[in-house]
Amino acid sequence: QVQLVESGGGSVQAGGSMTLSCAARGNTYRTLYWGWFRQVPGKKREGVAEISTGGGRIYYADSVKGRFTISQDNAKNTVSLQMNSLKPEDTAMYYCAALMGGGTWYGALVEQTYNHWGQGTQVTVSS
Repeated sequence: QVQLVESGGGSVQAGGSMTLSCAARGNTYRTLYWGWFRQVPGKKREGVAEISTGGGRIYYADSVKGRFTISQDNAKNTVSLQMNSLKPEDTAMYYCAALMGGGTWYGALVEQTYNHWGQGTQVTVSS
């Protein structure tokens, strides 16, 4: 069984920085894509950043371009999200996601691509 374990959430003031990390544990197999998604209560979950482990393709939501950076470590089977210049509207529950083994890439930042999800870590940005 695969578990994605997120860490690094918390509270920060607007303009600050925070790094989220996610590690795959258990009977893992080759990760093809890593993604970060976020959700605010009452709203649909949205894609934030995505990276392919093979070709290194990276995608960002327009709302975070230039502020967030996704990176991955194939050897450790981990992914990180460096978040700079945080804004109150970045407040959300952040979820790590992975496409492992095989499957279909449905396009940039599409939830249906992913077959494993973390439990989420809360990020709160105060003004």
